[in-house]
Amino acid sequence: MSEVYGVRRGRLRDRCAATGSAAALISRPANVRYLAGGAPPGAVLLLGPTDDVLLCPRTPAAGDPADGRPDDGLRLVVLPTSAGDAAVAAAELARTDGVESLAVEEHHLTVTRHRALGSVAPRLRLADLGLAVEQQRIVKDEDEIACLRIAAEITDQALGELLESILVGRTERHLALELERRLVDHGADGPAFPTSVATGPNSGRAGHRPGDRRVEEGDFLSVCLGANYRGYRCEIGRTFVIGTSPADWQIELYELVFAAQRAGREALVPGTAYREVDHAARHILDVAGHTEELAPRTGHGVGLEIDEDPQLAPAAMGKLDACVPVTVEPGVHLPGRGGVRIDDTLVVRQEADGGPELLTITTKELLAL
Repeated sequence: MSEVYGVRRGRLRDRCAATGSAAALISRPANVRYLAGGAPPGAVLLLGPTDDVLLCPRTPAAGDPADGRPDDGLRLVVLPTSAGDAAVAAAELARTDGVESLAVEEHHLTVTRHRALGSVAPRLRLADLGLAVEQQRIVKDEDEIACLRIAAEITDQALGELLESILVGRTERHLALELERRLVDHGADGPAFPTSVATGPNSGRAGHRPGDRRVEEGDFLSVCLGANYRGYRCEIGRTFVIGTSPADWQIELYELVFAAQRAGREALVPGTAYREVDHAARHILDVAGHTEELAPRTGHGVGLEIDEDPQLAPAAMGKLDACVPVTVEPGVHLPGRGGVRIDDTLVVRQEADGGPELLTITTKELLAL
């Protein structure tokens, strides 16, 4: 993997050189991990003119999967306790190396931190790196996709086991904690994001925080969870009916959202505009009269963060590439009644390679549990 990280850093260095910066300071943790292989808490990465340096406030914990393992091709500098901010130490190191222009991630730095960089090296010109690393991260290599595939397998296992247990009478909060425990039991480093379990009138609501409402017969139960495996995060969302045959309105709403989700999945073709994927799913729900209940986007990229570019939204600019993992997650929430969300993680593939690769495979049949 050392070669992989070296190639990534080389690509970014070339981009910086083209804009007149001889060095770059990477401070956003996911970007540090992408370029360095590991991102111990508080670490920053300095891409210098002579070598690349990972500056850490303390010695990285050996074998900690949550932080990753720093690339052997980096020079590791563990800062003394008195050194303070690693980013400021990196700017000072760049100055002593004779760097005149340093590209920084202005979108990640606070105003206070940016000022501190300027004060320690007043003659160092700070240029904005922008979203260069995030853009580089959009297309995944097969090793990254393999991690996402394992994360999805773990997530499917955890959800499948929950569906075999007794659910009536248990609270949303209890079920969410159990799902997160099962993720870890099956090999996850932890949940990819806070697990959402929503019942009855809460079901179908995007980002619902589990509460003390208990599962009742006849409820819709919507669940959204994902595993973090070696830093890579996936997402799955499913909706079920509890304890009885679904009512006619539940079947109708479920079939509508399922049709929208299928249309979104089928639109995942290289070269398709991001907004066209959103339109494919959104149009079906709009025509059915649910415009007001829809989320502002149909999906998003996943990887080292659970919410990455591309954004599958009405005004999003850009087109899909192959090997880009995304979610497709339309939903409808009817106030006071509940609703449906169906969410999968897929990888965009060429049609010659079989089309979009579905990573989350738990059934999308409307089950009565």
